[in-house]
Amino acid sequence: MRRIMVEKKHAEDRIEAAQANDRGARADTAAAGVADADDPKEPLVPVETATVPQEEYDRLKAERDLLFDRLARLQAEFDNSRKREAKDRAEFRDFAVSNAVEQFLPVLDNFQLALKSTGSAEQLRTGVELIVKQMEEALRSLNVQPVETVGATFDPRVHEALDMVERNDLPDHQVFEEVRRGYRIRDRLLRPALVRVASNPQQKEA
Repeated sequence: MRRIMVEKKHAEDRIEAAQANDRGARADTAAAGVADADDPKEPLVPVETATVPQEEYDRLKAERDLLFDRLARLQAEFDNSRKREAKDRAEFRDFAVSNAVEQFLPVLDNFQLALKSTGSAEQLRTGVELIVKQMEEALRSLNVQPVETVGATFDPRVHEALDMVERNDLPDHQVFEEVRRGYRIRDRLLRPALVRVASNPQQKEA
Protein backbone atom coordinates (compact mmCIF):
# COMPACT_ATOMS: atom_id res chain seq x y z
CA MET A 1 0.00 0.00 0.00
CA ARG A 2 2.91 2.37 0.75
CA ARG A 3 4.37 1.70 -2.71
CA ILE A 4 1.06 2.61 -4.36
CA MET A 5 0.84 5.83 -2.38
CA VAL A 6 4.39 6.74 -3.47
CA GLU A 7 3.53 6.00 -7.10
CA LYS A 8 0.38 8.14 -6.81
CA LYS A 9 2.42 11.00 -5.35
CA HIS A 10 4.94 10.76 -8.20
CA ALA A 11 2.14 10.86 -10.79
CA GLU A 12 0.60 13.91 -9.13
CA ASP A 13 4.01 15.61 -9.02
CA ARG A 14 4.53 14.99 -12.74
CA ILE A 15 1.09 16.43 -13.55
CA GLU A 16 1.75 19.49 -11.39
CA ALA A 17 5.19 19.98 -13.01
CA ALA A 18 3.68 19.74 -16.48
CA GLN A 19 0.96 22.21 -15.58
CA ALA A 20 3.55 24.59 -14.06
CA ASN A 21 5.66 24.44 -17.21
CA ASP A 22 2.58 25.17 -19.30
CA ARG A 23 1.66 28.16 -17.13
CA GLY A 24 5.25 29.43 -17.22
CA ALA A 25 5.42 29.18 -20.99
CA ARG A 26 2.16 31.04 -21.37
CA ALA A 27 3.38 33.74 -19.01
CA ASP A 28 6.59 34.12 -21.02
CA THR A 29 4.57 34.41 -24.22
CA ALA A 30 2.33 37.06 -22.71
CA ALA A 31 5.31 38.98 -21.38
CA ALA A 32 6.96 38.89 -24.79
CA GLY A 33 3.78 40.17 -26.40
CA VAL A 34 3.58 43.06 -23.94
CA ALA A 35 7.23 43.96 -24.56
CA ASP A 36 6.68 43.91 -28.30
CA ALA A 37 3.66 46.16 -27.98
CA ASP A 38 5.57 48.66 -25.85
CA ASP A 39 8.52 48.79 -28.26
CA PRO A 40 7.25 49.28 -31.83
CA LYS A 41 10.83 49.10 -33.12
CA GLU A 42 11.16 45.41 -32.11
CA PRO A 43 9.87 43.08 -34.80
CA LEU A 44 7.17 40.65 -33.81
CA VAL A 45 8.80 37.21 -33.58
CA PRO A 46 6.61 34.21 -32.79
CA VAL A 47 7.58 32.50 -29.50
CA GLU A 48 7.29 28.72 -29.23
CA THR A 49 5.42 27.61 -26.09
CA ALA A 50 6.57 24.54 -24.17
CA THR A 51 3.07 23.16 -23.70
CA VAL A 52 2.49 19.57 -22.53
CA PRO A 53 0.93 17.37 -25.19
CA GLN A 54 -2.64 16.50 -24.39
CA GLU A 55 -1.83 12.82 -24.81
CA GLU A 56 0.87 12.94 -22.10
CA TYR A 57 -1.44 14.89 -19.78
CA ASP A 58 -4.25 12.38 -20.25
CA ARG A 59 -1.85 9.49 -19.64
CA LEU A 60 -0.59 10.94 -16.35
CA LYS A 61 -4.11 11.72 -15.19
CA ALA A 62 -5.24 8.18 -16.00
CA GLU A 63 -2.23 6.78 -14.09
CA ARG A 64 -3.11 8.92 -11.07
CA ASP A 65 -6.76 7.82 -11.16
CA LEU A 66 -5.68 4.17 -11.38
CA LEU A 67 -3.46 4.55 -8.33
CA PHE A 68 -6.30 6.21 -6.42
CA ASP A 69 -8.55 3.25 -7.27
CA ARG A 70 -5.94 0.68 -6.24
CA LEU A 71 -5.31 2.50 -2.96
CA ALA A 72 -9.04 2.59 -2.17
CA ARG A 73 -9.39 -1.14 -2.87
CA LEU A 74 -6.36 -2.01 -0.72
CA GLN A 75 -7.74 0.10 2.12
CA ALA A 76 -11.07 -1.74 1.90
CA GLU A 77 -9.30 -5.12 1.88
CA PHE A 78 -7.23 -4.11 4.91
CA ASP A 79 -10.34 -3.05 6.86
CA ASN A 80 -12.11 -6.31 5.99
CA SER A 81 -9.06 -8.35 7.03
CA ARG A 82 -8.86 -6.54 10.36
CA LYS A 83 -12.55 -7.20 11.03
CA ARG A 84 -12.17 -10.89 10.17
CA GLU A 85 -9.19 -11.18 12.50
CA ALA A 86 -11.10 -9.57 15.38
CA LYS A 87 -14.04 -11.90 14.76
CA ASP A 88 -11.76 -14.96 14.69
CA ARG A 89 -10.13 -13.93 17.98
CA ALA A 90 -13.52 -13.47 19.64
CA GLU A 91 -14.75 -16.86 18.39
CA PHE A 92 -11.57 -18.60 19.58
CA ARG A 93 -11.86 -16.96 23.01
CA ASP A 94 -15.50 -18.03 23.32
CA PHE A 95 -14.57 -21.58 22.30
CA ALA A 96 -11.77 -21.76 24.89
CA VAL A 97 -14.01 -20.38 27.65
CA SER A 98 -16.88 -22.72 26.79
CA ASN A 99 -14.52 -25.72 26.85
CA ALA A 100 -13.30 -24.75 30.34
CA VAL A 101 -16.78 -23.98 31.68
CA GLU A 102 -18.09 -27.32 30.41
CA GLN A 103 -15.61 -29.12 32.70
CA PHE A 104 -16.97 -27.36 35.79
CA LEU A 105 -20.70 -27.65 35.19
CA PRO A 106 -20.92 -31.10 36.87
CA VAL A 107 -19.02 -29.67 39.86
CA LEU A 108 -21.56 -26.85 40.16
CA ASP A 109 -24.41 -29.36 39.90
CA ASN A 110 -22.98 -31.34 42.83
CA PHE A 111 -22.54 -28.18 44.92
CA GLN A 112 -26.20 -27.35 44.36
CA LEU A 113 -27.21 -30.88 45.36
CA ALA A 114 -25.08 -30.58 48.52
CA LEU A 115 -26.89 -27.38 49.48
CA LYS A 116 -30.22 -29.21 49.23
CA SER A 117 -28.93 -32.13 51.29
CA THR A 118 -30.53 -32.81 54.68
CA GLY A 119 -27.90 -35.28 55.85
CA SER A 120 -25.60 -35.02 58.84
CA ALA A 121 -22.57 -32.79 59.04
CA GLU A 122 -20.31 -35.78 58.46
CA GLN A 123 -22.23 -36.76 55.35
CA LEU A 124 -22.06 -33.19 54.07
CA ARG A 125 -18.30 -33.14 54.66
CA THR A 126 -17.87 -36.38 52.75
CA GLY A 127 -19.92 -34.97 49.87
CA VAL A 128 -17.82 -31.78 49.76
CA GLU A 129 -14.61 -33.84 49.71
CA LEU A 130 -15.92 -35.74 46.69
CA ILE A 131 -16.78 -32.46 44.96
CA VAL A 132 -13.25 -31.14 45.62
CA LYS A 133 -11.78 -34.26 44.03
CA GLN A 134 -14.09 -33.80 41.07
CA MET A 135 -12.93 -30.19 40.69
CA GLU A 136 -9.27 -31.23 40.88
CA GLU A 137 -9.91 -33.74 38.11
CA ALA A 138 -11.53 -31.03 35.99
CA LEU A 139 -8.45 -28.84 36.52
CA ARG A 140 -6.13 -31.68 35.50
CA SER A 141 -8.11 -32.13 32.29
CA LEU A 142 -7.25 -28.49 31.52
CA ASN A 143 -3.54 -29.11 32.26
CA VAL A 144 -3.77 -27.14 35.53
CA GLN A 145 -1.57 -28.61 38.25
CA PRO A 146 -1.13 -27.60 41.92
CA VAL A 147 2.18 -26.14 43.03
CA GLU A 148 4.21 -28.47 45.25
CA THR A 149 4.32 -27.09 48.79
CA VAL A 150 4.60 -29.12 52.02
CA GLY A 151 8.04 -30.74 52.25
CA ALA A 152 9.49 -28.66 49.39
CA THR A 153 12.19 -26.00 49.77
CA PHE A 154 10.79 -22.48 49.64
CA ASP A 155 10.96 -21.13 46.09
CA PRO A 156 10.00 -17.45 45.68
CA ARG A 157 9.14 -18.11 42.03
CA VAL A 158 6.15 -20.29 43.00
CA HIS A 159 5.71 -19.70 46.75
CA GLU A 160 4.57 -16.68 48.73
CA ALA A 161 5.62 -16.81 52.40
CA LEU A 162 2.91 -15.84 54.87
CA ASP A 163 5.46 -15.98 57.69
CA MET A 164 8.66 -17.65 58.85
CA VAL A 165 8.31 -19.90 61.91
CA GLU A 166 11.26 -21.03 63.97
CA ARG A 167 11.41 -24.82 63.84
CA ASN A 168 14.42 -26.83 64.99
CA ASP A 169 12.91 -30.10 63.79
CA LEU A 170 12.73 -29.05 60.13
CA PRO A 171 15.33 -28.06 57.55
CA ASP A 172 15.82 -24.34 57.13
CA HIS A 173 13.53 -22.77 54.46
CA GLN A 174 11.35 -25.85 54.18
CA VAL A 175 7.62 -25.34 53.56
CA PHE A 176 5.68 -27.04 56.35
CA GLU A 177 2.14 -25.69 55.82
CA GLU A 178 0.04 -24.72 52.82
CA VAL A 179 -2.37 -21.87 53.56
CA ARG A 180 -3.65 -21.41 50.01
CA ARG A 181 -2.95 -23.71 47.11
CA GLY A 182 -1.11 -22.35 44.10
CA TYR A 183 -1.62 -23.49 40.52
CA ARG A 184 0.26 -23.55 37.25
CA ILE A 185 -0.79 -24.41 33.73
CA ARG A 186 2.07 -26.33 32.18
CA ASP A 187 5.09 -24.03 32.81
CA ARG A 188 3.06 -20.87 33.42
CA LEU A 189 2.27 -19.88 37.01
CA LEU A 190 -1.38 -18.97 37.52
CA ARG A 191 -0.93 -17.94 41.14
CA PRO A 192 1.70 -18.65 43.82
CA ALA A 193 1.03 -20.88 46.79
CA LEU A 194 0.64 -19.10 50.12
CA VAL A 195 2.76 -21.03 52.64
CA ARG A 196 4.44 -21.02 56.04
CA VAL A 197 8.16 -21.60 56.01
CA ALA A 198 10.46 -23.08 58.65
CA SER A 199 13.40 -21.10 59.96
CA ASN A 200 16.02 -23.32 61.62
CA PRO A 201 18.56 -21.18 63.55
CA GLN A 202 20.78 -24.20 64.27
CA GLN A 203 21.38 -24.80 60.56
CA LYS A 204 22.04 -21.11 60.01
CA GLU A 205 24.69 -21.10 62.74
CA ALA A 206 26.30 -24.21 61.26
